Amino acid sequence: MDTYRQGQPTQQTTIKPRLLDLVRGVLRRKHYSIRTEQSYVDWIKRFILFHGKRHPAQMDKAEVIAFPTHLAVRRGVAASTQNQALSAILFLYRDVLELDPGWIEGFERPKRPARLPVVLTPAETHAVLAQLEGTKWLMASLLYGAGLRLMECLRLRVKDVDFGYGQIVVRDGKGAKDRVTMLPAAVIEPLKAHLAKVRTLHQRDLEAGYGEVYLPYALERKYPRAAREWAWQYAFPSRKLSADPRSGAIRRHHLDEDVLQRAVKEAARNADVRKPVSCHCFRHGFATHLLENGYD
Repeated sequence: MDTYRQGQPTQQTTIKPRLLDLVRGVLRRKHYSIRTEQSYVDWIKRFILFHGKRHPAQMDKAEVIAFPTHLAVRRGVAASTQNQALSAILFLYRDVLELDPGWIEGFERPKRPARLPVVLTPAETHAVLAQLEGTKWLMASLLYGAGLRLMECLRLRVKDVDFGYGQIVVRDGKGAKDRVTMLPAAVIEPLKAHLAKVRTLHQRDLEAGYGEVYLPYALERKYPRAAREWAWQYAFPSRKLSADPRSGAIRRHHLDEDVLQRAVKEAARNADVRKPVSCHCFRHGFATHLLENGYD
């Protein structure tokens, strides 16, 4: 298209977006999480730098393989890390550059070694929980009593806690699936008290001109007021307001996962539990202890 300036036609300049911006755009269009976006962009950046800033479209299979091989041989990273890097690279070729040289589908991935999960006994579980208090105890109790994954707990919204039916609706869990799980009786009253405090915090945010929360999948455009409504707020919000990494909007995000991870490890040490305890141990314990008690 021509544009006119001072009576003279000039050719409109088309500026091509940078490659990493294209990557971000495709990831967001396909509704990948912000964590996946950050991880993929980081791996693709490393991949390009590894090859001296050459454009990926100019590389062949041997050059693509060289990067994960370097990670395994020179850096000694785990198979899961190699797979993550490889997923990012294949996403770049297949979904962003829309190139399929023929070898992408048959790309052999590193095999992850089979590991037995760490399962705590009921006594060990209660000993660790006894070392926690407040919000950290409440979150850990939900991991164990409701079988939640760490991020499922942190992303829990007020509207998805159903005290009447004694259940929790997990939205967009692993595999982008929803599911319903039990709300442990032991946490009902503490959770109600916690949410009352969170509601007071939300009201203060609203009075200060904030109070918005991140909404997934363009729901913010479909329901413009929902981001400020109490029902959509995170059950476990951060203490501080922060800028959304995508939009720049000032919001109150959920707690960072490191908060509970560090607390659980410290609680395990204080309880003298001599196993490599992580937050996921509570979920394993939830399933194992149900089976041991005759549930299936």
